[in-house]
Amino acid sequence: MKMQRIAFAVTIVNFLLMAVLLTKMNSATAQKEQNVDSLGKIRGSISFHAAVEKDGVTYPAGILLRLIESRGQPSVKIGAAEDGGGLSLANERDGYIQLIAKESGGFLKIKNPDGKEHVIKP
Repeated sequence: MKMQRIAFAVTIVNFLLMAVLLTKMNSATAQKEQNVDSLGKIRGSISFHAAVEKDGVTYPAGILLRLIESRGQPSVKIGAAEDGGGLSLANERDGYIQLIAKESGGFLKIKNPDGKEHVIKP
């Protein structure tokens, strides 16, 4: 009987702690400003792109995360849309690597500093 009372007391204490913690939690809010460095240059952004139709092709809505180097060029891009997602690691002068996964299929694209491209598909 004593163990049941201890278990009941611990349950009540846990419930009270949970209630207090839930009332103290702040809801997540989106940032209204882009992330900038000490010089005021944008170094990271998350943006939403609405669906658009261009040249008869419909591009779905999506989210894009960009990490930008000090000269203003995106070095890392991660995108997600209804038809798939992608990752790009780039150095504007030295080339890039893209990993794309879409409903129609995926591929890996590599561009070397000399401008040569190589695409790998399954």
